[in-house]
Amino acid sequence: MRLLFRLIGLGLLLLGVYFLGQNIYFSTNPYPYWWRGISADASILSLTIGVLLFFILPRSNKDLSIGAIALGILLVFASSRAILNPTSLWQFVISLMSFVGGYQLFTTGRLNI
Repeated sequence: MRLLFRLIGLGLLLLGVYFLGQNIYFSTNPYPYWWRGISADASILSLTIGVLLFFILPRSNKDLSIGAIALGILLVFASSRAILNPTSLWQFVISLMSFVGGYQLFTTGRLNI
């Protein structure tokens, strides 16, 4: 039964990513300056390393992964290749509820309501 709740939690996490990710577009427009491509590559590498470290490292070392994820997010905006469209309030609330509920179910196997 606990495995079922964790799978439902994973599904809710993915649903939250889907609802929030509908309004984020990544552009591959070429730029005349050479550092734009390096910044985009570094952001992808930093985000990937940060997410992997978040799941691999013990609880006491999570700050390193959060720093890598924050650096990746900053580099995405520095490369000017992320286009953020407006998100409706309901879509944001559904996404946030899915994230929080899915994370609680995925980590603990129960909801704290």
